[in-house]
Amino acid sequence: MKTPRTRVQRRPVHGVLLLDKPLGLSSNQALQKAKWLLRAEKAGHTGTLDPMATGVLPMCFGAATKFSQLHLDADKTYEAVLRLGQRTSTADAEGEVIAEAEVNFTPEKLLEVQALFTGPLQQVPPMHSALKKDGKALYEYAREGIEVERPARSVVIHSLELKELPELDGVRSVWLKAHCSKGTYIRTLGEDIGIALGCGAFLSALRRVKSGQFEIDACITLEALEALPETERHQPLQAVDVLLDSHQAIILQAEDAGRFLSGLRRRGDWPDHHQVAVYGTSPHALLGTAHVRAGELIPERLLNPQEIQSLLESAA
Repeated sequence: MKTPRTRVQRRPVHGVLLLDKPLGLSSNQALQKAKWLLRAEKAGHTGTLDPMATGVLPMCFGAATKFSQLHLDADKTYEAVLRLGQRTSTADAEGEVIAEAEVNFTPEKLLEVQALFTGPLQQVPPMHSALKKDGKALYEYAREGIEVERPARSVVIHSLELKELPELDGVRSVWLKAHCSKGTYIRTLGEDIGIALGCGAFLSALRRVKSGQFEIDACITLEALEALPETERHQPLQAVDVLLDSHQAIILQAEDAGRFLSGLRRRGDWPDHHQVAVYGTSPHALLGTAHVRAGELIPERLLNPQEIQSLLESAA
């Protein structure tokens, strides 16, 4: 006779958890684990990391999920290791070797390639990616042996650092650090750098060290979160409005706050601004986001009364 499974009692949890995603888990698997540890009702993440990648993965719980989309456009910073002399079918260590070449370049050539891949670039998304075509992820086509046409996309490498590592067991590698715009594929960048060096390369390690304003030093691992007593696991959560750090704050009095929450525009002497975080007073609480145009405060994403009350209770 099977022992009945204990049903986990979910609860409203609001805030942002900065997770150091472990190797081997997909972003969704890591999210579900964190959600279970926090007993949270609602959760989402702000952009995926491949299972082979580790590092900064901001997770949004409760009311924070309403603003998670804002973080998708944030710049990212990655550190990676490129194994030189081989190319693989997936541009990383999980694929089959499809080409080999002698590694023979000078330090001057490495600096030249570093400059070549700094600034605006056109990138063709890899087949082994979650990007969708006709409702189907590219990696699903790749698994079926189908290659589909992918239009190049514009990305920006704000800064790039390349440094050759000490040779290990006859293998030469390059350490890479890239601060880049959203939508940049580091696997593709690494493969293109290898081609430019004349020897080919694939990604053997990848770590995201910064996502927007969130840095790896502020992150917690799943192991550390699980080690906390259940009553203390909420402590690493940051406030919901940490996602709104670039927004201009506007505070509304009670009457205007109520009307704003019902979706009505409000008039005031505010300067035009495309990103506004709106708060109420008595008590002070986040109400949602808006923009100001010609003296009108125009609602965008609004919290509901239950979310606001829950935020106030958790802050008390």
